[in-house]
Amino acid sequence: MSDEISPPADQLASVSLGNDGSSSSTVQKAKFSDRVLIRSILGRPDGGAGLAGQKVRIGGWVKTGREQGKGTFAFLEVNDGSCPANLQVMVESSVSDLSPLVATGTCVIVDGVLKMPPAGKGTKQKIELSVEKVIHLGPVDPAKYPLPKTKLTLEFLRDYLHLRSRTNSISAVARIRNALAFATHCFFQEYGFLYIHTPIITTSDCEGAGEMFQVTTLINEMEKLERELIQNPPPTEADVEAAKLFVKEKGEAVAQLKAAKASKEEITASVAELTKAKETLAMVEERSKLKPGLPKKDGKIDYSKDFFGRQAFLTVSGQLQVETYACALSSVYTFGPTFRAENSHTSRHLAEFWMVEPELAFADLQDDMNCAEAYVRYMCQWLLEKCYDDMELIAKNFDKECIDRLKLVASTPFGRVTYTEAIKLLQEAVAKGKKFENNVEWGIDLASEHERYLTEVIFQKPLIVYNYPKGIKAFYMRLNDDKETVAAMDVLVPKVGELIGGSQREERYDGIKERIEESGLPIEPYEWYIDLRRYGTVKHCGFGLGFERMILFATGIDNIRDVIPFPRYPGRADL
Repeated sequence: MSDEISPPADQLASVSLGNDGSSSSTVQKAKFSDRVLIRSILGRPDGGAGLAGQKVRIGGWVKTGREQGKGTFAFLEVNDGSCPANLQVMVESSVSDLSPLVATGTCVIVDGVLKMPPAGKGTKQKIELSVEKVIHLGPVDPAKYPLPKTKLTLEFLRDYLHLRSRTNSISAVARIRNALAFATHCFFQEYGFLYIHTPIITTSDCEGAGEMFQVTTLINEMEKLERELIQNPPPTEADVEAAKLFVKEKGEAVAQLKAAKASKEEITASVAELTKAKETLAMVEERSKLKPGLPKKDGKIDYSKDFFGRQAFLTVSGQLQVETYACALSSVYTFGPTFRAENSHTSRHLAEFWMVEPELAFADLQDDMNCAEAYVRYMCQWLLEKCYDDMELIAKNFDKECIDRLKLVASTPFGRVTYTEAIKLLQEAVAKGKKFENNVEWGIDLASEHERYLTEVIFQKPLIVYNYPKGIKAFYMRLNDDKETVAAMDVLVPKVGELIGGSQREERYDGIKERIEESGLPIEPYEWYIDLRRYGTVKHCGFGLGFERMILFATGIDNIRDVIPFPRYPGRADL
């Protein structure tokens, strides 16, 4: 076997698919590779039947394999990740040793001829590959491979992050996640937004919650110093005094030579010795001040000694920073990782997650709600058009209602009610006998059970709740004329509850200063943010969508740890 063997001379020509990556009636050769994508064979309207007789090279991993005909041939179900479907591959023993081919997880590259399966075989596939040559074999020891072909739970797979993408469910989630990311960029680019990369390291706390991961080199420096002090103990007071005495002696020697009118050469040499003695004293005094532990000043950690000269954190949101570009470029968005050091083990929380955060200048709360609704509906329609086969797999394995839910959201205008109206509706439900774990009263932050009841029972469609009490919302949200509520809005959807949180921002100079002070935050770190109101202030708004929550909504999968490639949560940061 050799990877240098050329593909079949009459292999189907490469025909590029559309920009959406959808399947077509043509076959696509994998870019920068000599194989044909399995998706472009099985994703055709005829299921690949029209390609019978064509020679192709395919590569992938064996999902299942079985020897038949008393070991004269074997059937392999091969998947290359391009689609949920497997291509059935038939290999005769005259072509290759069959035993290493049939193990689940084996990687193969094969050349062969596409053929119609014999009638009456009962296979659902319209085409299979008859192998003429095995080009590559990546073997697996079945006794050690941790992902057998039996059904595995998503919880079990979290212990094998490096391998779980080989399973049908996780690979489908990966393709859905990819499609939603692509849809996100397409939506905002179509509407004239600019993509801005906001910093991951920040010195401001957007949410004011304080649950942030700190970025520091102080601990590393402290550990390095402690090791160094063990190997080379700091000078004692006696060492310092001795160094001072030595300087004094050298100074007296210089004075004596000058008084005796010694030669210039002698005086110069003596001055050099004095200079060296002073340098040594400075070093001794400096080292004598070294103490193990973090540097302190006035009893507090001295962050002026830290890498950035001040406290720094991993960001919980790129919103504040992207506002600076909205106040110059009008419509912008950021899409990147964010971090929350919340010690939560629920199925809805991660320590590292992705946020989509658009910001619109010259726009108010109504514009914000319109944009958020259009974006969510766009993504739902995108999945229905581009990922239907993956959604069918998800519907079969996890949530049979997921496709209907996407159709509902894509085709139905969202409901809209004020927070006060939403509370009244929930209180009416309680009066009629509905029981909630959390009390319903004006001023509460709606719990997930309240949000889902509003969307799934009362409205039976997505809902936007707006004008929340100022006491439960962030400092940057615009205070309404009633002085009790802010121009905030949340998009609530069935299955998940809150999917989007947004607001019109407080663009008034006096208003933003008051809100920062009311929130108990220091003014100094936000002076730059206040500057946006000092210099050419503009009405603007924006929102944040938790990307993993969108995938939870789309798929119906229960735990957020299963819709991100490498989940980070308390106690776990594998790979």
